[in-house]
Order: sequence, then structure tokens, then C-alpha cells
Amino acid sequence: MRHKSVLISLLAGASMLAACAEQSAEETVERAFQDVNVIDDANLNDVMLTVADPNEAVTYFKRVISEQPNNVEFHRGLSQSLIRAKRNDEGAAAWQKTVSLPDATNEDRVELADAMIRSGNWAGAEKTLTAIPPTHETFKRYRLEAIVADSKQQWKKADSFYEIAVGLTTKPAPVLNNWGYSKLTRGAYKDAERLFNSAVTQDGTLFTAKNNLVLARGAQRNYNLPVVPMDQTERAQLLHTMALSAIKQGDVETGKGLLREAIDTHPQHFEAAARSLAALEA
Repeated sequence: MRHKSVLISLLAGASMLAACAEQSAEETVERAFQDVNVIDDANLNDVMLTVADPNEAVTYFKRVISEQPNNVEFHRGLSQSLIRAKRNDEGAAAWQKTVSLPDATNEDRVELADAMIRSGNWAGAEKTLTAIPPTHETFKRYRLEAIVADSKQQWKKADSFYEIAVGLTTKPAPVLNNWGYSKLTRGAYKDAERLFNSAVTQDGTLFTAKNNLVLARGAQRNYNLPVVPMDQTERAQLLHTMALSAIKQGDVETGKGLLREAIDTHPQHFEAAARSLAALEA
């Protein structure tokens, strides 16, 4: 009888161990699937933010936010996707929601300021940037600070912010171009020319900076094309810009000559230059 009792106890213990082992295995599998889901979500977020159609990404992030309304990553994804889709007013509102979440960062606030500028809310952008601690020193923060200062014609402040921004990036060409354009609008043509030259030196493919460089030279009545990398089509377009600059300065005959050269240089029919020349000769 005593042996039977011991046997029953052993069997009961074995059953409990088996049940515990089964439960442990189920928990391990469940945790594994949870980890996989987290990885899949992260990968899908990246796909949506880089290669997906931005409007499709907006739909996706709205859906996942309805399931996890406090997930800051999903709110960031929605905000970024709206901006990518050029839905700037909605993007600014989405970033406003993102920065209200507990896990929001100062970088999120910088993105909010960017969205506000895109939607024309300059006062809101300035207020948002001012509220960010000065210890948060990033390229984008100072580039936006410079743009806001420019909009208020606070030239010394803008120059200071542009200079800091240039020092905080390994690809300064676009911000050098922005800084040069700021100088161009102020009438500081020599400074503008220097900055556009620097931008093209940093990135020889940045046509906007080449075109602005020609404008800066033309404003000084220097109608020689700068020595910068350019293909035949770009050369024709830059000659056209130089011609219009000369005409604006009152140097009409020089402008006509540059237009003729632009038409001859372009590998195809250059409609804009031909139309300008015809109007002048009429």
C-alpha cells in the first residue's frame, strides 16, 4: 500500500513537471513570436518611410496607430509620411501630436519646426525652436534657425546659424547654397558668389548652386560663365540665365548674344531661349 502511495505521488509529480514544461515551452514560443513581430514592425516601418508610396505609408501608419495609439514610432512614421506626400498642414498637425507623447525627443521638435515652416507657420516654427534646449546642437536645428532668421531679415543671426550648420554636416553644399541665396537677396553679391562657388566645389552635381552662381556674377555685370563642372545642356541653361541677367541690367545686346550662344549650345531645340530672343528682336 505504501509503495502504491509513493507511485501515485511520483506520477502526480511527473504530470506537474510535464505541465510546467509544456507551459514554459508555450511561453518561450509566444515570446519568440512577439520578438519576431517587433522586428517585422520595425522593418515594415523602414520600408514605408523609404520606398513605399507616401500616401500608402500614411494609410498604413494611421491603421497601426489605431491599434497602438501611444506608440511614438508609429506617430513619427505618420508625420514623416505626410510631409513626404507634400501634405504639409496635416504633417505639421501630426508632428504636433507626436511631440505631445511622453517618449517624444528634441529631434521630434526640430521636425515639428520644419513642418511648420513648410506649412507657412513661421511664428510657430520660431517658438518651437526657441523651446528646444541649446544643448541640442544638430545640423538640421541650426539650418532651420538660419532660415527663420532669414525670414525676419536678422542677417547677423542668420549668418551665425548658417556657419554653425555648415560645421555640423559632412554634406554642406545645400546649406551653402541657401546661405549664398540669402546673401544674394541682400545684395551682397561677392559674398554670394563665394558661397555658391563653395557649394559647387562640395557637390558638382548641384545645378541650383551653379545657376545661382551665374546670377551672382551677372548682378556684378560679369557675363563670363564660371569654371564649374557642366554638361552641354547645363551650359546652355546657364548661358540663358546669364543672358536674362544681362538684359535685366540693361545690357540688352550682350543678352542677345548670350541667348544666341545658348540656342547654339543646347543639344536640342531650346524653346525658352528662342522665345526670349524672338521677343527682344521683335
